[in-house]
Amino acid sequence: MNQPFYGALFALAAFAAWGFLPAYWKQMQAALPFEILCHRIVWSCVFLAGILSFQKRHKEVLQILRSPATVKGLVLSSALIALNWFIYIWAVNSGRVVETSLGYYINPMINVLLGYMLLSETFTRMQCISLGFALAGVIYSVLAYGALPIFGLTLAFTFAFYGYCRKRIQVAPLPGLFVETLILMVPALAYIVFLMGTGNSLFLKDSVLSFWMIGAGVVTSLPLLWFAAAARRLNLSTIGILQYLAPSIAFVLGVFVYKEAFSIHNLITFACIWIGVILYTLEFLKRTHPKP
Repeated sequence: MNQPFYGALFALAAFAAWGFLPAYWKQMQAALPFEILCHRIVWSCVFLAGILSFQKRHKEVLQILRSPATVKGLVLSSALIALNWFIYIWAVNSGRVVETSLGYYINPMINVLLGYMLLSETFTRMQCISLGFALAGVIYSVLAYGALPIFGLTLAFTFAFYGYCRKRIQVAPLPGLFVETLILMVPALAYIVFLMGTGNSLFLKDSVLSFWMIGAGVVTSLPLLWFAAAARRLNLSTIGILQYLAPSIAFVLGVFVYKEAFSIHNLITFACIWIGVILYTLEFLKRTHPKP
């Protein structure tokens, strides 16, 4: 079995789905971001439980739960992905789709940095230069606006560390993802019940919105499952290259579909990051496809 090839397919599917995800969260703007997050967790857990039951893989889940070290690792990864989900939903529904794309443009370079620092992966001079351009873009943003693009950076770092955690935890993608959502489900379900009890939830009051909330389990679980499968088959640097698809789609949605503000300062910031992306991509292609 060609592991890198199938890993690339899984990664492309995941990042394309994530690129269009802002369009999905926009359908639920009437609900609070934290309520959307909780429904995302609960219905993801339900969806994954159904798949595991169909495949009769209960023993794999039990094996994970019997390993304190594995559960501890999944508690950390579930906390990271929950924070990432919340920031992303909040940012998209408050008109910051472009900033989220900035975060996910930076994220692959952070993957490279983590691969170098924590996994002993090769780190070249050109990759240093590409990271320098990304840093220059962030610094310019600070100088132009007087503040860090905090939401974009938070998304970048939380997802990079999530990818690192999943690569280190030796569990199959589907059972591992189920345990992550299972860890998060109890507090998420408690919050949903609380909101419904106080009459402050839109769930079951608005049939269309309820449909979107339930469907959040599918649109969340499938890309994460694909990503987990890719992370097991590819190194972090390769994942970093393929991940540029997601922010590119989100950027187009933010600027051309949702008409978010995009000033000359935004252009300069993104230009620095895009140069870094191009340099890193060229270096990656040079290393993986040497001349005969």
